[in-house]
Amino acid sequence: MSLTFRQLEIFEKIAATGSVTKAGEELLLTQSAVSMALSQLEQLSATPLFERSGRRLYLNDSGRLLLKDARDILLAVKRVEQQLQGDSGQLVGELLAGGSTTIGNYLLPALLGNFARLYPRTRVELRVGNTQQVADWLESGDLDIAFVEGPCHSRGLVAVHWRDDELVVVTGPDHYWTGEKSATAEMLASAPWIMREKGSGTREIFEGAMDKAGISYEIALEFGHTEAIKNGVASGLGVSCLSRVAVHRELEYGLLVEIKTPLVLTRSLSLLKRRESCCTALLAAFLTVTGGKWEEMS
Repeated sequence: MSLTFRQLEIFEKIAATGSVTKAGEELLLTQSAVSMALSQLEQLSATPLFERSGRRLYLNDSGRLLLKDARDILLAVKRVEQQLQGDSGQLVGELLAGGSTTIGNYLLPALLGNFARLYPRTRVELRVGNTQQVADWLESGDLDIAFVEGPCHSRGLVAVHWRDDELVVVTGPDHYWTGEKSATAEMLASAPWIMREKGSGTREIFEGAMDKAGISYEIALEFGHTEAIKNGVASGLGVSCLSRVAVHRELEYGLLVEIKTPLVLTRSLSLLKRRESCCTALLAAFLTVTGGKWEEMS
């Protein structure tokens, strides 16, 4: 029995979902067909590829080793298909894009809508996480391209400027800072800050600005989502520092109040790619719509 592309595709989907049933649903295959493909693949292996706990499947060390090579093969085949399809004059295919939280939630959706209208036979899957998570996904081959708001620390990735952004310090409308709509360094040092988790680009820029200004500070609460932070600040739990694009509606309607500070809170949003990656016809069109330039990343 020889290894097939379909077996690798099924194996990767089982690894991603942890379930034979869910893998079948996503691949439009019966559960028995998925189970048979997995059984055939494990017969080719000297050891099982998964640990089984009830209906849940967890990769073991052999499975994790295979998964990396399997994903490389699947990505390579997908790129060949996209290149061949692009040469036919009709842009089709699927692109895997990543965005750190602010970009993925507030900037990319409108751009993806524009791209879908221009190229209706294409599909872009957007995956959102913090800056470190998105960089890790891109480096491991789970994404084709990524947009992040924090510095990139990976040597395996290339980062170029995409667009500028500004962070603002915000409070709820009943906070005592709103009288002057400004805060001194001493006030910033004593404030209970509500911030994103470590690995967030917004958090890293905020901490860098506070350190540069020589201001000690205390993170009172950490939330994994910007919307939760905005609601916490509006409710009076503390103050925060967020991207202007994430809070512009709340500022407009008075749900949050912008506070002037001595901090320097401008930043550069970045476009990331893997060093060895190539630009397909689909990716080139996507970058044109989103304002990225591949030649600057080479």
